[in-house]
Amino acid sequence: MIKAVMVINTFGKPRLSKFYEFQPVEKQQELIRHVYAVLSNRPDNVSNFIRSLGAIFSPDTRLVYKHYATLYFVFLFDNSENELAMLDLIQAVFVETLDKCFRSVCELDVVFNYSKMHIILDEIILGGQVLETDSVEVVRAVEEISKLESTTSAGTLINKSIPSWWAR
Repeated sequence: MIKAVMVINTFGKPRLSKFYEFQPVEKQQELIRHVYAVLSNRPDNVSNFIRSLGAIFSPDTRLVYKHYATLYFVFLFDNSENELAMLDLIQAVFVETLDKCFRSVCELDVVFNYSKMHIILDEIILGGQVLETDSVEVVRAVEEISKLESTTSAGTLINKSIPSWWAR
C-alpha cells in the first residue's frame, strides 16, 4: 500500500502532500521535514530507493523518489509494493501525466494548479492503491472532470435561479 505521496521543492517546501494513512498535521509536517532532510543530503549519483528511514517511520516503510529540476517526487509505501513499480509510477505515469496536462510541468504549475494536481493524483492513486497506470486515460479523465466543472459552476447555477426568484 502506498502510504504517502509528496512533492517537495529543493528548499524543503512541500508543494503537494497526500497521506493515505491518518496522521495528525504535526506528524505529517515532521515526516515531510524528515524526508527532505534525507533527500537533500543524498548525492546525485546514488540510488533513488531508500529502505531505512529511521525511527520516525514504521520498519516496513520504504521510499522511492525522483528529482526533476527543482522538485522531488516522493512515494512512501510498505513491503507489499515493488520499488521499481513505484519508480515507474512516478516517472512514466505521474510526471508524464503532469507534463501532458501542463505542457512541461514546473514548480509554478504545481503551486497554481493545486486542485488539478489532486485530481490527477486521485485518478492514479486512491486510498493508497494504484488505480490507473495509463497516462492517456488519466489525462482523458482529468479533461472530462474539467469540462464538468466548467459547465456546472456555482455561478451559472445561481444566475439561472435568480430570475425565477425575482419573478415571485
